[in-house]
Amino acid sequence: MKALATSLATSLMAGLSLFAGQADAQSIAITGGTIHSMGPAGLIEDGTLLMKDGVIEAVGDSALAVPDGYRVIKAEGRPVTPGIFAAFTQIGLVEVGAVEDTRDGSVRGDVPFHAAFDVSYAINPASSLVPVTRIEGITRAAVTASGGDHVLAGQGALIHLGEGMDLVTRPRAFMTAYLGADGGDEAGNSRAGAVIWLVNALKDANRYAKAPNPSEWAGVVSALDAEALAPVVRGDQKLLIHASRASDLLQVIRLKKEMPKLDLAIVGAAEGWMLADELAAAKIPVIMQPFDNLPSDFSHLAATQKNAARLSQAGVLVAIGDTGADSHNARLVLQYAGNAVANGMDWAYALASITINPARLYGVEKELGSLEPGKRADVVIWDGDPLEVMSSPDAVFIDGDEIELVSRQTRLRDRYMNLGGDQPFAYRD
Repeated sequence: MKALATSLATSLMAGLSLFAGQADAQSIAITGGTIHSMGPAGLIEDGTLLMKDGVIEAVGDSALAVPDGYRVIKAEGRPVTPGIFAAFTQIGLVEVGAVEDTRDGSVRGDVPFHAAFDVSYAINPASSLVPVTRIEGITRAAVTASGGDHVLAGQGALIHLGEGMDLVTRPRAFMTAYLGADGGDEAGNSRAGAVIWLVNALKDANRYAKAPNPSEWAGVVSALDAEALAPVVRGDQKLLIHASRASDLLQVIRLKKEMPKLDLAIVGAAEGWMLADELAAAKIPVIMQPFDNLPSDFSHLAATQKNAARLSQAGVLVAIGDTGADSHNARLVLQYAGNAVANGMDWAYALASITINPARLYGVEKELGSLEPGKRADVVIWDGDPLEVMSSPDAVFIDGDEIELVSRQTRLRDRYMNLGGDQPFAYRD
């Protein structure tokens, strides 16, 4: 149904895109839209947005003049938002989960590197999942290493989802680690073992930085991993820690107190609401999935769909994402955010949780996440409330370039559905 809705929305573009004068592909004006800027301008009814050469030039009300030569898109009241930022994915790393040679998101076995594992070397710009994701309004994504057989998973990257052979905008943007039951499985089968291992790995990184001598190095981690962890202990690289049980979250808070330079964020936090005030006081942001509400194991006994609302109301920076790092359904973050609204989260905050909040979490809020002059022109025009499951983009811009709303899935739909032809299942070239 979503794909069909996208097709119907696309058919509206004839009425949406109107040209004024000589069109310049790099100079575009969107007029008459309801602009959710997610920045200081707030919500602008009957707003105008100008973008030029891949950058937002101006945002204002209807009094903002459109220069000559701009292509004018009349949004006619439709919502206009920043591009959606998928906070935790494996887009470009996993093509078919059941096929081993299309899975590049983790390393296993006896290798001398885990922290040094860098996913940016394996991201596939030709992945069919890039267009599948971007036509749903997702313009940026964090691509993470996943758990192999180690507490440390490796280094993730930030990517754009536009055209081109180099999607990576920021390699080695963050490090991912596992505490709780998952981390404990790789550290003596105890949660305590995972904490002890991680703390000592960070201490090793400090020690190695003072006396880097690989030939004589002996520590919890290899010399290669100790060197890779150096930006983490300096606070120059964010450390994402998977943890869900309240007692595991408490260990992350204590780690922050013991090593205040660490730039930490938590992935999961199913029982985060129980420590919401403590997380807010420690200024530890959370990437979480609002649908995570079932006591599926002993780390999720207190899980609730009100978790997102309670965390945000306590002052925790919440970014909504798929904490399972799915490569195929990153687009569902919009539905997750809508579900958070249904369970008490403020609507505007829910939109922030998939736009400006991930940008803040990853330290790129000066470039992305809101519609402000000088920022990258990632813009989406929607046919309805973007947090409603049946809404779809009418237009998507990444760095100011309009993206064709076509993917493998839409081509298959058009091939096998009768969209006005005389014969059922008529092929459409």
